[in-house]
Amino acid sequence: MHAEDMAEDFPVVDLDSDAWEAAQLLAEHRLPGLVVTDPDGHPQAILPASQVVRFLVPGYVQDDPSLAGVLNESMADRIADKLSGKKVREVLSRETADPAVVKADDTIVEVAATMARLRCPLAAVMSGDRLVGVITASRLLQLALRHGK
Repeated sequence: MHAEDMAEDFPVVDLDSDAWEAAQLLAEHRLPGLVVTDPDGHPQAILPASQVVRFLVPGYVQDDPSLAGVLNESMADRIADKLSGKKVREVLSRETADPAVVKADDTIVEVAATMARLRCPLAAVMSGDRLVGVITASRLLQLALRHGK
């Protein structure tokens, strides 16, 4: 089985997309992440949902989680306001690795190796310069387990 056979249609955002809307996509569709493209549609990064959550939590609370308990309820309820007016590029971590990009004719093992090496929950599938779809880790596992045992 090749990557193009495993790929699914998947929402994609670009670097200048609204971060709030990207978070809405992640939440509403319960996605593990989003492929982030440049204006020409070429993958530039993967934005994992966990990274958006991390962006919402103040640095001092990440450093000392016990401080989360001292935030009052109204502050906690408005934590997502931090996304307001931001672009996706501002939410991406400075440590964001290269996106997991695979070729349409890559095998399931090649896709798995790329995702594992980059510790990425999704892989963008490219046919030449065209994004043909996305493979999630759960989709890859589903297909791998179907052929196992």
